[in-house]
Amino acid sequence: MGDDGVWVGAHVRDDIWVAVAFDRSGFDHADTFDGIGDLWFRYEDDAAAILVDVPIGLIEEAEGDRECDELARTVVGPRADEIVAPPAREALRKRRYPVANRTNERATGQELSRRAFELSETIATVDQLMREFSGARDIVAAAHPELSFCAFAGERMHHDRRTAGGYAERLRTLASIDRDAPPAVQAAAEAMGDAPVSTADVLDAMALAYTALPHDGTLRSLPPQPPLDDNGLPMQIVYRAEEPLVEPE
Repeated sequence: MGDDGVWVGAHVRDDIWVAVAFDRSGFDHADTFDGIGDLWFRYEDDAAAILVDVPIGLIEEAEGDRECDELARTVVGPRADEIVAPPAREALRKRRYPVANRTNERATGQELSRRAFELSETIATVDQLMREFSGARDIVAAAHPELSFCAFAGERMHHDRRTAGGYAERLRTLASIDRDAPPAVQAAAEAMGDAPVSTADVLDAMALAYTALPHDGTLRSLPPQPPLDDNGLPMQIVYRAEEPLVEPE
């Protein structure tokens, strides 16, 4: 990942990508995109890093979930259900849930959640981007807002992201790392216009952007030494913290 340009956090809500971009001076802009392809073509020449909350690196055949998902669930605790294990790559291609579930069980021994199945098309488009555009591998990585908020706060979030309490603790967490975060969140929310996204979606994109942006702390990975999938993509979730959330074994 580069040292100049803009640092982008991109959260997907249904088929809409909410992107927040920072430059060295702070919040730069926010925008929405219809797909990861549109987002990539907008930022491929300008971004030093793009963090997305979509899994990258897929299991072909192995027992259990990806290690990064298991570790992230342990870290976020009460919000563990927000960490969705992606389908195995073969299951990703199935268009009916019963077929996808059977395929996933054969590949991993695990049942495929309905939520993971509903995200299949989005995960597949990101996987395609990473496999077909070599430049994306140097810029795009997988993160997760709940893990980012935990890393920034030094503790687990106690409230659901969609509640008033969840909004307050997440905004407070961002303000603890940047006093300009509250007006930046407001500016990003206003930039959404009539797009059908919530303030929680904006906060998630903002957390990813702050994770990408070089500032206090180091960009780290769960697991610390991530394995690669069969296409050479790291199965990891990145976060920014002074100290590792999980010590290497």
